[in-house]
Formats: sequence, C-alpha cells, structure tokens
Amino acid sequence: ILILSLSLSTMVSPTFIFFLLSLLLSLSPSLSTNSEGNALHSLRSRLSDPTNVLQSWDPTLVNPCTWFHVTCDSNNHVIRLDLGNSNISGSLGPELGELKHLQYLELYRNNIGGKIPKELGNLKSLISMDLYGNRFEGEIPTSFAKLKTIRFLRLDNNKLTGSIPRELTTLSNLKVFDVSNNDLCGTIPVDGPFGNFPMESFENNRLNGPELKGLVSYDFGC
Repeated sequence: ILILSLSLSTMVSPTFIFFLLSLLLSLSPSLSTNSEGNALHSLRSRLSDPTNVLQSWDPTLVNPCTWFHVTCDSNNHVIRLDLGNSNISGSLGPELGELKHLQYLELYRNNIGGKIPKELGNLKSLISMDLYGNRFEGEIPTSFAKLKTIRFLRLDNNKLTGSIPRELTTLSNLKVFDVSNNDLCGTIPVDGPFGNFPMESFENNRLNGPELKGLVSYDFGC
C-alpha cells in the first residue's frame, strides 16, 4: 500500500488541484462505461437466456466493450446492442435508459414481454429501435417523442394497446414506422412523417383509418 504524505500547503496548491482535476477527468470515461456495463448487467438479470448468448457479459470487467452482441465507439461508449433472434425472454427495465450513447437497439424476434419502459425515450442518440416480434404489451410510450434522431422504429407483431401517440408526429427524421399486428386503437396520425408511411405499417390493429381533424378525436374507438 502506497501512503502519500502531503503537507497542508501542498494539498491546497494550484498544482495539486490541477492534478486532482486531471485525474478525475481521466477517470470519467471509465466511470461512464462502467455505468453502461451496470445497466446491461441489470438487463441480463431480467432475461432468461437458455442458449447462453449472454455468457460473455462479465460484470467484473472494466467496461462491456468486449462482450458479445455489444458494440462500442472509440471512447468505449456502448453504441449498439444486437440481440435479435437470440431466443431470450423476460422483460426490459428502466436501466436501459442509462445507455446515453446508444444508436441501435436491436431486440427483435425474441420472447420479451411486459411494458416498453418509458426510459427508452432518454436514448437521445438512437437511430434505430427494433422491438418487433416479441410480446410487448401496454401503450407506446409518449417519451419516444424525445428521440429526435431516430429513423427506424419497428414495433410490429407485439401486443401493444392504446392509441398511437400524437407526440410522435414531431419526429422529423423518422423514415420507417411499423406498428402492424398489434391491438392499437384510435386513428392514424397524418402530420409530420406519418404522411409518408404506407398503410401496411398500421394493418391488423383496431385502427379506424387516417385521422379526420376536427371531425373525430384521434383516439376515436379506444
């Protein structure tokens, strides 16, 4: 054990303060990626993984960048989570919202159920979210309106209910939106990017066709 003896004058000197600040700044990426590792480990604890696709997710490592199905950028921030077609089940929790740098969330074609956490709306860097082909239930979170960079949002083939949040019409970068084969009700938005989505993206729900503004409420039939 190394014991450092510092006089009071040394401790308060500008040089020492600068050293402390530099040390803290150098540690910050590790602290960030460690929190991302904690978030992913919490996710793992919620999932059943009969084929051991998450076997490499070792929480004792400094960061999760060496884990299978996880991709990091040059700063060791998690930017991709690829667990599509992985035969996993369970549910998602609020900890996923801690992955602040995540760009791709790929969880399609599994057996994940429960509600979609509203905290996914905190993923401000997200480009693609693929949750299709699972057992998600409940409503589409209105917090998704905060995902200003998202281009692909596929929620089809689940058990989602309620109406399509009108807040999503503000997502100007959204290119693909699919909620087909759920149990959604109300009307289909017509503003913003929703004017460009094919009707196939909404089929096999309880939707009543495109919204008729001023004539019926958007959640008509719910």
